[in-house]
Amino acid sequence: MKTGFGWIEIGDHRYDHDIIIHTDGTVTKRKKKLSKPMKEEFGHTPLSHEELAVLKDEGPEIIYIGTGQYGDLPLTPEAEELLESFHSVLRPTPDILPEIEGERKKFLAIIHVTC
Repeated sequence: MKTGFGWIEIGDHRYDHDIIIHTDGTVTKRKKKLSKPMKEEFGHTPLSHEELAVLKDEGPEIIYIGTGQYGDLPLTPEAEELLESFHSVLRPTPDILPEIEGERKKFLAIIHVTC
């Protein structure tokens, strides 16, 4: 995996948007529109508990949140509270990728690719 401002590469595929790596290894686009109404309050579209609803369905052993190239992705208080009930790792995106690559447990990752 490689990343830079505004992109992430996984294998031979380059994504120019935020992604979710699901527990089965598939990759989908992060559904930021669920959190967009909170953008003004947080100064940036935050990660909200609405986006984290996927956790209930997938039941990961560990959750990785790549908080952006500079670690600036805000989380809503409800998202922070929900993540406390899971084994969660939050770090800037470039710092978290090596951990994800070496993970052997069932995991889900939400990766922010800008700020």
